[in-house]
Amino acid sequence: MATIYEVAKLAGVSPATVSRVFNGMGVSDEKALAVREAARALRFTPNRTARTLRKQASEVIALVIPDIENPYFTEMARGVEDVASQAGYSVVLCNTDSQIEKEATYLQIAISEHMAGVILAAASDHTNLDDLMATGRPVVAVDRGTGYDIDGVVMSNRTAGQAATENLVQSGYRRIACITGPQHIETAYERAQGWRAVLARHFPDADADELLRYSTFRVDGGREVMEELLALPEPPDAVVAGNNLLGVGAIQVLTEHGLTPPKIGVAVVGSLPFTTLSPTAVTVVRLPARHMGVTAAKMLLERINGDKQPARTVVLRNEVQPARSSLRV
Repeated sequence: MATIYEVAKLAGVSPATVSRVFNGMGVSDEKALAVREAARALRFTPNRTARTLRKQASEVIALVIPDIENPYFTEMARGVEDVASQAGYSVVLCNTDSQIEKEATYLQIAISEHMAGVILAAASDHTNLDDLMATGRPVVAVDRGTGYDIDGVVMSNRTAGQAATENLVQSGYRRIACITGPQHIETAYERAQGWRAVLARHFPDADADELLRYSTFRVDGGREVMEELLALPEPPDAVVAGNNLLGVGAIQVLTEHGLTPPKIGVAVVGSLPFTTLSPTAVTVVRLPARHMGVTAAKMLLERINGDKQPARTVVLRNEVQPARSSLRV
């Protein structure tokens, strides 16, 4: 088996540089490429067990998310994995189904397996990180906060809700409903607040409580509350969907009722993963999920490598893609 010294000789660098590359520490791109090419040529594999014993942490990162079936989190996971693998870390994907009990189990596994760090999209506002924080392992929150003083990467959720609603107003719709996820989830609540603010500004007499529905962040949740809204004595003429899967569910119901856009306007926060409609029929507020994963992984690696600066929160911008079908006027 090749040694670190043989890799260093072939790459034309020092053994310390080889070590830095495989520990995810900063070296130039040119040297990192030379080291990795030499390692591949020599079939060199770092002794991860010995390194774990020395560092008291494995080279494994836990990515804890609430819904592995949601393409938004799949895209985020890809960003995390891209950065982690380049730095020599593996990623363990943990799906909580938004259940606090499953989340607690995965966090305990992260502790018992001496994982290097955790990237977490919290299952609820009751997430308990006390035990994990006590170990000194770094944690980065993604998509939503945790209430702990840790690094985070989030979307501008209120702005996203506002942008989606404003686009429908400018397209001529007047009775605009909102369907979003559980009220205790930060992203769901903030996107609804953005919708509510635009509604109050343009239509101060509108009954926002009648037009707002909290549900699950899943397709069946979108279907259920869209049916409720259509059953109102005065149904909405447009709807803001608080995430991609809710949007899919709402569109399915509208299609079944012969009310596809632009008959009823639809604006979705998050890219639609699948729909039979033309991609230009619906307004989409794009969320950079992959960029979120990349940013979170870089922040976590900085903490793993000893960064001690105060906790940071990065807020990512969204991008509005307006519907281009004929609009209601």
